[in-house]
Amino acid sequence: MIIAGKTIAGIKIPDSAMAKQATELLREHGSELLYNHTLRVYIFAALNGKHNSIKYNPELLYVSTMFHDLGLTAHYRSYDKRFEVDGANAARDFLRGHGVPPQSLQLVWDAIALHTSPGIAEYKESEVALLNYGAALDVIGRGYDQLSNNVREEIVNQFPRNGLKKNMITTFFDGFKHKPHTTYGSINADICACMIPGYERKDYCDLILHSPWSE
Repeated sequence: MIIAGKTIAGIKIPDSAMAKQATELLREHGSELLYNHTLRVYIFAALNGKHNSIKYNPELLYVSTMFHDLGLTAHYRSYDKRFEVDGANAARDFLRGHGVPPQSLQLVWDAIALHTSPGIAEYKESEVALLNYGAALDVIGRGYDQLSNNVREEIVNQFPRNGLKKNMITTFFDGFKHKPHTTYGSINADICACMIPGYERKDYCDLILHSPWSE
């Protein structure tokens, strides 16, 4: 299915060579669930920008979105970093190959690295805040009522949810079950607690009380 340049719910999918290449990487390394989720996230993010007259760079937002969950995949995931950092690093390397300037590299890196950080991302640059918004809308329904039934149906008909409620937790967990320690301090620790019997999260109070300092 060719999506570059297509307009869905009033949002045009970027069709530059860089955007097309990022889409192909997602197709190659992501699952159908992640592919559809990712395209919905972009449209939700862009719609929020449009409805609220937020200025943003569509191409940088698009590439950020294409890479935002690729850190969960076998090709991009590391053994010692948060999956968000893996995706951010991959996007930065990708954009460097396209001659993108350092400021834009940092913007995309932040957007991906912070997309699961509520309370922080929404106060950053437009692309960072919009990606966080789009991801939260698709996964937990934050802002669901701000879209009409017709708009939601148009987007989901184009990019089906593939049983996301049932399958997304497993998809996330498969991406970092080999490194649960990297979820400390993030919402992903909830997924480890859900999926690993008897899982005990690090407790910040315990870390303070058992630090090597004498007092």
